[in-house]
Amino acid sequence: MARGSRRRNRPVVPEALAALDRFKYEIANELNLPSNVINTGYWGNLPSAQCGAVGGQMVRRMIEAAQRSLIEGTMAGVKAGFQAGLTQQSGTQPFAQTGYGAGQTSYKQPIQPV
Repeated sequence: MARGSRRRNRPVVPEALAALDRFKYEIANELNLPSNVINTGYWGNLPSAQCGAVGGQMVRRMIEAAQRSLIEGTMAGVKAGFQAGLTQQSGTQPFAQTGYGAGQTSYKQPIQPV
C-alpha cells in the first residue's frame, strides 16, 4: 500500500485481520509465488494478475467454507427437528388422521352465495 493512502477495505471483524493475513500467505505459497514476497511481505514487484489470483482464491475458499457451514447448520436443524418430532410422537398416541380424507368418501361443502 502506498504511503499516505487510507485503507478503504477494513475488515468487518478486526480480530480476523491476522488470520486473513496468514491465509493470504498460505495461498501465495500454494500458488508458487516468489519466495521474496512470502518472506518479506512486499507485493509491489508482482503483476496485478498474480495478486488478483491470490485474492480470488481467498474469496473462493471463504465462500466454499461459508456454504459448508450453512449446509451443516441446516442439516443440524433438520436432524434436531426430526428427532424432536420422533420424541414427541413416541410420548403421545399413534398418528391419527383428521380432517378431509379421515374416513370420508367424498368432500362436499355447501356453496355460499356471494
